[in-house]
Amino acid sequence: MPDRRLVASARNGYLKAVSSSPPQRYLAIARVGSAHGVSGEVSCQLLTDFPERFSRTKRVFLGEEHQPIEIQHSRLNGNRLLLRFSGVENRTEAIRLVGRTVYIPESEAVRLPAGSYFWHQVIGMAVRTADGQDLGNVVNILETGSNDVYVVQGDRGEVLIPATKEVVKSIEVDDGIMTVELIEGLL
Repeated sequence: MPDRRLVASARNGYLKAVSSSPPQRYLAIARVGSAHGVSGEVSCQLLTDFPERFSRTKRVFLGEEHQPIEIQHSRLNGNRLLLRFSGVENRTEAIRLVGRTVYIPESEAVRLPAGSYFWHQVIGMAVRTADGQDLGNVVNILETGSNDVYVVQGDRGEVLIPATKEVVKSIEVDDGIMTVELIEGLL
């Protein structure tokens, strides 16, 4: 339970509860695409690189309001995920979930090996060269066959930075800064 304290509002003289803990952050792991069958199961698009997580995840949060819901059953069906939620008993109830995103709290994210980062940690980072030139901020990540490419938008326009050890020298998640060593042809 979050740490709560009471504070007085000077403007209108009433008390309200204010949380002194940071707000919960969520990660999208799937999106409900359609009802599957007649017993309340839904077919989902995977938004995680770790689909095996569903074998041990028992509670998720649905939609932008992050409504908690229990997972009764999960299984992979090709590149789709089939989920059965508690309280969703038939096709009509499952159809109501179509388009909703499935989230987990950020604190339950899979632990990545050192030097690996989630996209949400990289997008928005300031990008600087090793000699201190500001290139802009990461606005998108492109998946390619061999490595990801960071799309950086700044005063120079769009710069594509390959996510390789030769180019990306450091990523400081806490500071929100990526340091790169530009190779010929990048600018």
